[in-house]
Amino acid sequence: MLFPANTKGERLVSLDNVGVLRGGRWLVRGVEFSVSRGEIVTLIGPNGSGKSTSAKAAIGVLKPDEGRVERLAGLKVGYVPQKLSIDWTLPLTVRRLMALTGPLPESDMRAALEAAGIDHMLDAEVQHLSGGEFQRALMARAIARKPDLLVLDEPVQGVDFSGEIALYDLIKSIRNASGCGILLISHDLHVVMAETDTVICLNGHVCCRGTPEAVSRSPEYVRLFGSRAAQTLAVYSHHHDHTHLPDGRVRHADGTVTDHCFPEDGHHAHASHEHAHGSHDHDHGHGHDHAHGDHHGHDHAHSHNGEGRHA
Repeated sequence: MLFPANTKGERLVSLDNVGVLRGGRWLVRGVEFSVSRGEIVTLIGPNGSGKSTSAKAAIGVLKPDEGRVERLAGLKVGYVPQKLSIDWTLPLTVRRLMALTGPLPESDMRAALEAAGIDHMLDAEVQHLSGGEFQRALMARAIARKPDLLVLDEPVQGVDFSGEIALYDLIKSIRNASGCGILLISHDLHVVMAETDTVICLNGHVCCRGTPEAVSRSPEYVRLFGSRAAQTLAVYSHHHDHTHLPDGRVRHADGTVTDHCFPEDGHHAHASHEHAHGSHDHDHGHGHDHAHGDHHGHDHAHSHNGEGRHA
């Protein structure tokens, strides 16, 4: 375990009727949600819907013009940017990447890399990493300082289908091992992570919230994104390397779609499958958006050389 699990359920941050005004226009208004220890919350919505603004308000990068944000005293935030501003003509090892925002004990560095599954890459050149390896390095960097809250902005960007599943597994394992709260930001409305506890749908305000099934059936969601978006909502299950689509078909790690699961598809206890049309105890989501702000030395969003590479 990277660091001891904290008291699950302790509220880390909460937004109460938050609004952010810029240039005479409300970027978001009436936003309410909270993130507690051990909880995964996903913000979804189209570009410009206020996901990034809401996340920045939550962690203190932006000050709301109305409403209230309450944070746990001494809240430590880890941030994985959508993109990273780095001069890729200069040599940069994973070791140096880990310490960009300040000195870090090697023991903490190695523990974080081990948790991310890339402890053998400590001295590898960052520009030679695959998309999935680079995302793992960013996650290791974010968790190395033992955050209470982990904010993930498009954490599966630049990886292929099977790589996405592996990264979602990693996110779940980080949550389970550390007990931290996780805020995911996403504009992908069609695929959600099976372990998400709450999905918040934004379009300048909170349109709807709940499980992916409840959100996909919400009149507000259907009105905003269309009935086809609701019908094609899929759920990433951490149990195996395939996804069950709402119509009962199965999409496999190589992207193919069949009517049934393959025998080699891994853990297959029927009761443990998460189907997008079934009942759930959890909400689901995965995050991305365009957060260009920093939080306590976190990185601004710019293009990463090799963007779109596959794991």
